[in-house]
Amino acid sequence: MKIIVNLLLNALAVLISAYLLPGVKVDGYFTAIVVAVVLGIVNTILKPILILFTLPITILTLGLFTFIINALMILLVSNLVPGFSVKGFGWALIFSLVLSLVNSFLQSLSK
Repeated sequence: MKIIVNLLLNALAVLISAYLLPGVKVDGYFTAIVVAVVLGIVNTILKPILILFTLPITILTLGLFTFIINALMILLVSNLVPGFSVKGFGWALIFSLVLSLVNSFLQSLSK
């Protein structure tokens, strides 16, 4: 049950973040659910591998390179999910920051 609630909260965070940013478009709530699922899968499988391979540059930039990795994950998801589009790398970077803020706010409300 907790997984479903987290999934729905993540989808709501995707919708709110897309509403706040003009460079990000989500067609509807079902698309936001699909984005939340695909983003969760990509972050679970691909992100640790990328962080491991980019560990020297991540250490050199004091962890700031993970923002770049997050933006690349958003761009990958926008290419995989129809109905979800991000206009460019800058919008993906801003979307990942806003999404994390909105998601943490919604998660704190649900506890």
